[in-house]
Amino acid sequence: MYNILISLGTAVAIFLLLFVVAGLSWWIALLLALPVALLLFYLISRNVMTKVMAIMETATKDFQAQRVDKGIRELQSAAKYGKWQIYVTGQVNSQIGMIYYMKRDFSTAFPYLEKGFFKNWAAMGMLAISYMKRNKKDMMRATFDKAVQWNAKESLLWNLYAYCLVETGDTGKAKEVLEKGLKKLPGDERLAHNLEALKEGKRMKMKNYGEMWLQFHLERPSAVMKQQAASMGMRRKVVRK
Repeated sequence: MYNILISLGTAVAIFLLLFVVAGLSWWIALLLALPVALLLFYLISRNVMTKVMAIMETATKDFQAQRVDKGIRELQSAAKYGKWQIYVTGQVNSQIGMIYYMKRDFSTAFPYLEKGFFKNWAAMGMLAISYMKRNKKDMMRATFDKAVQWNAKESLLWNLYAYCLVETGDTGKAKEVLEKGLKKLPGDERLAHNLEALKEGKRMKMKNYGEMWLQFHLERPSAVMKQQAASMGMRRKVVRK
């Protein structure tokens, strides 16, 4: 990455200038060079991420206005900063992959999700589901394991992992995953409820996560949810009046 190379190059140049030219001892030269390099790295990183976030905000506005193709082009334009800042390319790929996935364009989403950012738990979940649908159970599990490793406080992620394990016929492993999730999130009612449901031989209930669950396209919105949404809309109208 350019910012790392520039920062290290600057540190080496300052060190040599102080050690060779100025005649300072090597440890003093090093102590003076390192803070400058770290400060330069921070400034470059902040500048790059400011530009990336500005692009993502513009893309978000496009998506909200249903200008999906334009929004994707905006996100793709941010990829040029991947040469400057670590993880930028992965974050951009995750965002693009999620957009295509939510549009149900799964084949187009897949390569973006594969190159996504491991800390974006929703994108990792979508990637794991994509592996599941391709009958790559080992890849599904490996992806979920990596996702929960870096996003252990996400209740839906643990439930999603368990749900997919049940779908692939491994209810025993699903129970273990929910138990691990409860250790990370003690008292989480949704994890506890689904663990109890599996122990009783019942299906997991995921719809209480609302739209966050529906974005994974593993279940269709029920008529009840549609009625609830319509009812909420009617209540808003009444309040406005």
